[in-house]
Amino acid sequence: MNSLKTNYNIVIVLFVSIFSFQTNAQSAAVDQLHQLYIQTINTGDPGNLNTLYTDNVSIRNSDGSLLTGLNNVKKQYQATFDNGKYDITLKTIEEQDLNEDYMFVSGSFVFTKIDEPEAVQRGTFVNILKNIDGEWKIYKSYRYPEITNIKSIVDGLYKSFAQGDIPSVLEAMDEEIIWNEAEGNAYADGNPYIGPEAVLKGVFERVGAEHEYFKLDDIELHEMSNNQVLATLRYDAKVKETGKTYNAQVAHLWTIRDGKVSAFQQYVDTKKLNDAMSK
Repeated sequence: MNSLKTNYNIVIVLFVSIFSFQTNAQSAAVDQLHQLYIQTINTGDPGNLNTLYTDNVSIRNSDGSLLTGLNNVKKQYQATFDNGKYDITLKTIEEQDLNEDYMFVSGSFVFTKIDEPEAVQRGTFVNILKNIDGEWKIYKSYRYPEITNIKSIVDGLYKSFAQGDIPSVLEAMDEEIIWNEAEGNAYADGNPYIGPEAVLKGVFERVGAEHEYFKLDDIELHEMSNNQVLATLRYDAKVKETGKTYNAQVAHLWTIRDGKVSAFQQYVDTKKLNDAMSK
């Protein structure tokens, strides 16, 4: 019985030792990749990209654009390096072994254009590493910008709207934005509007076509929890068909995700709007 217990303990010790060795080896591989990536950025030398990435790598950039394939990744890096010199620091937040062929790594980055010290990008990354013939490489990479002031995103959106720059307003929206007009509003018939194109066709174009003027006044922004901004304001508008004007109290609730507007909810005095639109 003692012999059986001794053998059992030996197995446990061997298992723990093997697991510890694998974990340390993977951590070392992650650190090696990060150091190689830092060297690539800081020297502006794209020669290490074959070692860093798999041939079928995909990268989601901080601006939301997507790259697929090593050749396209090389072109992006070369264009970046042609535009100046850069410095980057990385900090690993979490490493997790998915199986013997894949590993999850998350962390944070600070990316600086050396000749423009104010041009600093901060954010987080999530990488899926793949074991290729005993070498760990980046298979998928997702990069997310740090949102330091979500009020500024909403403020910029209102300023673009005031200038009639609707393309910039749409650009500030997530591709799958969920937009809801206040219940009882004539434009709520398409709720929820999904995506910028739906908002453009279902709301903006109709408002523009049906109003002689439509202005947003007395805008005040209030940063909330959960990446939300509450805007209190007034609509000052005139309806073309009826010639009636209205000045209505309004609230907009904006939700920001990854630097883009992911959701919008309008609250408004719908009676004033409907009275103005009714003959």
